[in-house]
Amino acid sequence: MDITTTYQKTKLPNGLTIITENIPTVRSVSAGVWIKAGTRQETKEINGAAHFLEHMLFKGTKRRTARTIARSLESIGGYLNAFTGKEQTCFYAEFLDEHLSKAIDILSDIVCHSTLPPVELEKERMVILDEIGSVEDTPDDLLQDIFVEKIYPDNSLGFPILGTRETVLYLTRDQILKYYHNYYTFENIIIAAAGNIQHEKLVELCLNKFDLPHHRRNPKTLSPVRTGTGEVFIPRTVNQAHVCLGTVGLPYNHHQKYELLLLNTVLGVGMGSRLFQNIREKYGLAYSIYSYLDFFEDNGLMVIYLGTDKNKKDRALKLLDREIAKLRSRPVAESELKQVKAQVKGNIVLGLESTMRRMSRLAKMEIYLKEYYPLNLVLENIQNISRSQLFELTTSILNEDRLLKVAFLPN
Repeated sequence: MDITTTYQKTKLPNGLTIITENIPTVRSVSAGVWIKAGTRQETKEINGAAHFLEHMLFKGTKRRTARTIARSLESIGGYLNAFTGKEQTCFYAEFLDEHLSKAIDILSDIVCHSTLPPVELEKERMVILDEIGSVEDTPDDLLQDIFVEKIYPDNSLGFPILGTRETVLYLTRDQILKYYHNYYTFENIIIAAAGNIQHEKLVELCLNKFDLPHHRRNPKTLSPVRTGTGEVFIPRTVNQAHVCLGTVGLPYNHHQKYELLLLNTVLGVGMGSRLFQNIREKYGLAYSIYSYLDFFEDNGLMVIYLGTDKNKKDRALKLLDREIAKLRSRPVAESELKQVKAQVKGNIVLGLESTMRRMSRLAKMEIYLKEYYPLNLVLENIQNISRSQLFELTTSILNEDRLLKVAFLPN
């Protein structure tokens, strides 16, 4: 399925890595500047710095005002945005192939030449505090932040990406600039692009446009991860009971990653999953129930979310525990495994119809694997997973001693 695409990689003498996947059958390009730094590279005192910096880089450069940046690609039918994660920050653009030079000029200007104007810093501080308030008003979002904090106690992986009210209120421009200089370095940046793009042209543009003025610093080393287990019940003024149940999963480069994708799909992905069918459809005990995965450099997460009426929570939680116990007690049937493999493979292939998804996949593979895996190889690996392999992983990942349950319970 990768027959019509071409992967190429170049590492420039200054350390900047450029990777592309040419798809000649489309007219668009998605390009991203990935910085290998996020919340995990923060200390408790500067929690929220990575996200604050992401916002501030849009607030003006030596050549462009914030308004000019905002309109730069929209005016030609493109799109410009960014996001901050636990281990990366990404500035990305989607645009017609004919606008490659302009898009790279804008992305490089944002990343290399932002001025972080003090007056904009104070405005953006208020915006981020509003963003934190929005999470606090959304019980399922807030609970999932608390779950991550509890499963990674005293570790920056557990810090909220937005920061806390206290840290955001007192973050200074100097602290944000120090974070920028420590991590926005050539060796720490990957430029990924997918679509109708010529690799050599992108390399030439990056050579001319990216000119970071500072030297490489020693990045923060990853601290050992201690994980939390048990049960945490939090009284809260809510109408529903909100529950997160989960465990530490696998790192991105783990050889059993695809087994975990299958397990997660069996458990809680889509309307055909066991949790949806048996807790929502069969018994009507929840409107929202699902599971999801996250992968990091040295570990990962597997999380189940359940929202249910306060009068139904005991029965819903009992059924949830029963479904997990079933998966631990016997392998999935061959027929179910076949269906789930088809679902996972289909989701992957459909997702890669998007140049944005392909660009993100390129970057993640480079960050975590240092090499490119063709789609055909991924699909083959999924197809070759056996019932016994899946069951072996299930009994390990869903072991009762590894689980953490965190819940908001109505007052």
